[in-house]
Amino acid sequence: MIRMKKVILSLIFTLSTVVITAQRDKRLKGIDKELNNLLKITNTPGFAIAVVEGDKVVYAKGFGYRDYENKIPVDANTLFAIGSTTKAFTSAILGKLRADKKVSFNDSPRKYIPELEFYNDDMNKNIIIKDLMRHSTGLPSSDFSWYFFPTYNKDSLLFRVKYQAPITGVRQQWHYNNHMFLAQGVLAEKITGKSWEENVSNDFFKPLNMTRSNATITEMKSFTNAAFGYQQENDGSIRKMDYQDIAGMAPAGSINSSVNDMAKWLITWINNGKYNNKEIIPSSYLNEAISPQMVMSSTLPSKNSPDIHFQNYGYGWNLSSYKGHYRVEHGGNLIGFTASVAFFPTDKVGIVVLSNQGFSEVPSLVRNIISDRMLNEKKTDWVKRYTNVQKRARELQEGNDVVNTSSNVKNTKPSHSKVDYVGNYYNPGYGKFKVFIKNDSLFMQTTDKTRLFYLNHYHYDTFEVVNVRNRKADTLETEFEINFRTNRDGAISEAMIEVAPALDAIAFKHTPKTLDLNTTTLKQYVGEYEISGMTLKVYTKNNSTTLYLFISDDQPEFELSLTAQHKFSFKISGQELKVEFKNVENNLFKELVLTQPDGVYKAVRK
Repeated sequence: MIRMKKVILSLIFTLSTVVITAQRDKRLKGIDKELNNLLKITNTPGFAIAVVEGDKVVYAKGFGYRDYENKIPVDANTLFAIGSTTKAFTSAILGKLRADKKVSFNDSPRKYIPELEFYNDDMNKNIIIKDLMRHSTGLPSSDFSWYFFPTYNKDSLLFRVKYQAPITGVRQQWHYNNHMFLAQGVLAEKITGKSWEENVSNDFFKPLNMTRSNATITEMKSFTNAAFGYQQENDGSIRKMDYQDIAGMAPAGSINSSVNDMAKWLITWINNGKYNNKEIIPSSYLNEAISPQMVMSSTLPSKNSPDIHFQNYGYGWNLSSYKGHYRVEHGGNLIGFTASVAFFPTDKVGIVVLSNQGFSEVPSLVRNIISDRMLNEKKTDWVKRYTNVQKRARELQEGNDVVNTSSNVKNTKPSHSKVDYVGNYYNPGYGKFKVFIKNDSLFMQTTDKTRLFYLNHYHYDTFEVVNVRNRKADTLETEFEINFRTNRDGAISEAMIEVAPALDAIAFKHTPKTLDLNTTTLKQYVGEYEISGMTLKVYTKNNSTTLYLFISDDQPEFELSLTAQHKFSFKISGQELKVEFKNVENNLFKELVLTQPDGVYKAVRK
C-alpha cells in the first residue's frame, strides 16, 4: 500500500512538472484558451497534445472528452488509435535489422518472402525493399482490398498483391500503398521469427517505456483510459463509432498510444535515435529515413499553402517545409480517430496531436498553431482560416454554385429479378462478398461481419452500396456503387466495382447461390389452392426439384424461383410476382400467399 502511494505521488509530481514547465514557457502563454476555443468551433469530441523540445516534454494536456456521451475527459495518458503514424515504427524495425546486418534495403523482398508475387515479372525482378518503404513500387492505393475484406491472416492479404495492377513503372512515381507496409512487417517477421506486434513492442515500446501503447483493438479495449471514436455528421451531430480492427494490415496502422507515450518516440527522433542516452534507432537509418527518398509532389507553393516549398517522402515520413523550417510529419486516419505526429529536426521541436474524431482537421490545425509558437514564427490565424473554409463550403452547398453532376437515369428498372443477383462474388486481389435477400431487399455482406450493406437501386443494373448503420429515411450515404453485368446467356456473371479513381473497375465473378430444395420439401408445396372460386395448381415435373405454378388456361405455367425459405418469385407481363407458402399441418402447407402489384391474395389448399 505504501509503495502504491509512492507511485501515485510520483505520477502526480511528473504531471505537475509538465504543467509548470508549460506555464513557464512564454511561447505557450494562453494556449489552453486558444485550444479550447478550437475544440468548440470544430465541434470535436476531444483531443490530446504533447510538445517536446530537445529531450524534454514542455507541454502535455487533454481537451474535451474521451467518452463524449458520459463527459469523461481526455488527458495526456488517454489512448487513441494513431493510424498510419504506425508506419514509421514498422520501417524502423527494418532499420534496426539492417544495422545488425540481417537485411539490405537493396534486396528483393522476395528473398525473404518467396511467396510474395507482384502483378508482372518486371515488378518481381526490380522491386527492392526500399521501394516498399518509400511508396515507389508503382502500385496505387488498394485499401478497398483490406478495408472491406479484412482478415487476420497477413499472408492472405499479401497473396492479393499479385492481382493488383500497377499504374506506373517501378520508381517512376510516388503512390501510397498500405500493402507495402504490411509486406515490411511480414519481412521482419520472417527474419526475426517473431510477430510484427512482438517486434514493435520489443524494439520500441519496452525500451522507451511506452507502457500504455499496444497494437491491437483487443488490448485497446482492455484499458480503462481509452478514447471512443466519433464521426461528425453533415448536420453537425456527433456519432459514436465502433473501433476499426484492421486485423492483418496491422503493420500499416494498428498502434494505439497516448501523447505522453508518443512524446518519448518524438524525443528519440529529435535526439538522433537516442532516448536517455541509449540508442533506440540507429542514427544511420534515422538520417536516411527523414531524408528525401521519393518526390511526392512537384507543385510549387500555393495560395493556401504558401510556406510549403517541397513535398517528399522518406521511410514512413512525409517531408516538407513549414515557414522555412524542415518538417518531418505523418498523419493517421482510422474510423473515429485522426492523428498527426511531427517534428522539426533542426529546431529540436516535436508535436503529437491525437483526436477521437475521424477525418478531422483538428490535429493539423493544432500542430500548426503550436508550430508558430514554438518556432517563434508570425502567427497565422488558423482558426479563422478554418472557419472561412467551412463557411464557403456551406455556401456552395446551399447556394446555386452547386451543379448537379449526377448521371442517374430516372425511371429505369433492374434487368433481372432480385433472386438472380443473389450469390457469392469473388476477386482474388480483393476478396469475397455475398448478396442476399432480406425483407424483400438486396443486401451485401463482405468478410467484415461488423458491417452490413443495403443495395439501393440507382439505375439499370447499378446499385448504391449503403452502410446499413448510415441508412436514413431521407438520405442515403453511399460507400460506393456496384454494377452487375450479364453473360451472353443473360445471366448475372459479375459485379463491377470502381475501387479507386486511378484504376479501372474491378470484376468480381458471380457464383449463384443454390438454395436447398429437396423432394421432401417439394411435397409440402405441391397441390391445389383455391381463391375466389379459382384453383391454383402447384406441381413438379419428372421428379425434378423445380416447382411450377398454373393459374388459368389463358396463362402459361410459371416456373418458380426459390428466393428464401418457403418463398418464391416468378415473372408475368414483365412484372415480378411473389409466392409464399404458410401454415403447415401434417407436413403440408395450407396457404399460398400471392403478392402482385394490385394487392396480396391468400389461397387455401383444397
